[in-house]
Amino acid sequence: AHRVALRYHRQLRAKKQVASWLEGSPGIGPARRTALLKAFGSLKKIQAATESELAQVPGMSKQAAANLYQYLRQQAFNLSKGTK
Repeated sequence: AHRVALRYHRQLRAKKQVASWLEGSPGIGPARRTALLKAFGSLKKIQAATESELAQVPGMSKQAAANLYQYLRQQAFNLSKGTK
């Protein structure tokens, strides 16, 4: 039972981290965030997606996909440089 509880809480924590990462991105609200996670399954897969793959997610416009793509690239660059 303890192992199951730990796994559940780890999954919750991971979902919150993904949600908080996407919340900062322009034009991504709860509905688009849910659609992205449903389509890709994880933040890592969302980050690896191309702009056109992001645009194919239901509810995503081409402009929202372009903004998200740029935001994710900038965040990855900032993390690699150690800045915020």
